[in-house]
Amino acid sequence: MLRTYKYRLYPTKDQRKQIEFTLERCRLLYNRLLEERIVAYKSHGKSLSYFEQANTFNERKKHIPAMKQVHSQVLQDVARRLEKAYQFFFRRVKQGETPGFPRFKPKQRYDSFTYPQGGYVLQGNKLKLSKIGVVKIKLHRSLEGSIKTCTIIMKNSCYYACFSCEMELEPLLPSQELIGVDLGLKHLAITSEGETFMASKHYRHSERKLIQLQRSVSRKKKDSHRRKKAVQVLAKQYEKVANQRKDHAHKVSRKLVNRYGLIAIEQLNVQSMIQNRHLAKSIADTGWSQFVQYIVYKAESAGRVVVQVDPRGTSQQCSECGNIVKKSLAERIHRCPCGYTGDRDINAARNILQRALQVS
Repeated sequence: MLRTYKYRLYPTKDQRKQIEFTLERCRLLYNRLLEERIVAYKSHGKSLSYFEQANTFNERKKHIPAMKQVHSQVLQDVARRLEKAYQFFFRRVKQGETPGFPRFKPKQRYDSFTYPQGGYVLQGNKLKLSKIGVVKIKLHRSLEGSIKTCTIIMKNSCYYACFSCEMELEPLLPSQELIGVDLGLKHLAITSEGETFMASKHYRHSERKLIQLQRSVSRKKKDSHRRKKAVQVLAKQYEKVANQRKDHAHKVSRKLVNRYGLIAIEQLNVQSMIQNRHLAKSIADTGWSQFVQYIVYKAESAGRVVVQVDPRGTSQQCSECGNIVKKSLAERIHRCPCGYTGDRDINAARNILQRALQVS
């Protein structure tokens, strides 16, 4: 399987300029290649392929000397990135989804470039990058597996190196324990055994500070240096909230995967649910999709089984007798004529587990 390791970089002033220069050349090349594809389709009714565009790079370098200051494989990856954008576009068209045609990239939307095969070497606490130099790197954890690609990211004036590594699966000891998991707003997860994991609500806790920072940005004159600094401070605060949410989701998902051999979880359509203007902020703050994603990839690595089931009716159906007991969202206790009484969410988690066992 592939696993990505992310480390902080500490480039010098000259190296930062070179990284930003490389990003800008890649962005301009991406936009140019996209424009050529659009023009070719409008003029001749056919789209250019990755190989047709990549084979023109040597000729382009003769007319644009600045391209020679960027590693050749980094330039090739720009064309490959555009090719993937087109593939995703055509896949969405075939599946009847909202297509989303590839867009031209402004500076704010192009923040990374990739060394797909070579051009980078790890030397202790240094990372040697072709055309950039030897950059200090903070290896806060050991790197495992064989490195396939190295991606350099600039985010909120900070620099990171992401190594995509191919490694063997690391299965945990077999577990016969089964669990159903119901997702909620007050609790991130409620299990069929009655265990609860509180929702992080980091956005709610930071909302007042975010509002203050947003007002600070609004008061600054557009395109001024002070406004750029205020925007950067606001972006870092949003990034902190996102990192707190990720950390909480990682800890809870790891605890579930380490303990249970089969995890049954509801398959929610979060994009539709978030359209509810009364609950949208709380749903986004909880981060259900991210939490489920972490459970799935951790379970795959550990040799566990994750089954996602349709959640419709799990709160209304009795987990003991199967009868439907109608109740509003405000009613938090499930009471069935068969005599079973319990927490509404625990009852739903038990139903989710039963459905998963029927499927598997």
